[in-house]
Amino acid sequence: MDIQNIELECPGCGRPVTIGQKECSCGRPIVISTFSSVASMPLPELNKYARTYQKALATNPDNTLLNNSVAMCYLKLKMYDKAFDAFEKAIEDNFDNPETYFYAAVSLLGGQKAFLTPRPKIDKIEEMLNAAVSIKPFGVYYLFWSYIKYDYFHRKCFNTSPDFRDMLSKAKEFGYSDLDRDGLFTLLGVECPSELFE
Repeated sequence: MDIQNIELECPGCGRPVTIGQKECSCGRPIVISTFSSVASMPLPELNKYARTYQKALATNPDNTLLNNSVAMCYLKLKMYDKAFDAFEKAIEDNFDNPETYFYAAVSLLGGQKAFLTPRPKIDKIEEMLNAAVSIKPFGVYYLFWSYIKYDYFHRKCFNTSPDFRDMLSKAKEFGYSDLDRDGLFTLLGVECPSELFE
């Protein structure tokens, strides 16, 4: 079966659609590819999307688009473990999408401060961020990494190279806006440390 022709019902209106379509005739997206697509989505609608993807994944468990889409829903719902599992499944079949690695790293943090996160998870977050910047270096990816370096390593007085200042320099080199910074820390569910930007 062509992976673009997997049929499902539009989570908004219930019309039959395929995941190859960008949006339904009702104007709602079929496949969620970025967090911004779900960021302002009301909870009942978000749950409809998650159920639609779960149903389609029952018969197409390895579909990258479906796994990535349901992972975005789980991330918005703060179901971090389920989000990470779905992102990891999406990575297995499409390992060249930097956003999937980035969002997988976000889900690993689980909405808590890096300082409180166990070291094995921090190592996995760094692995995911390294993969993301290796594919496409975006400033916001380095900004997230500088936060990890600051809140986990610097605050615990661990020596690390590169350190948070180096990562912040990389973030500036590749560019990010105040909106990117604010959006990142909203997504992470933690307060932006002012010391990071002194």
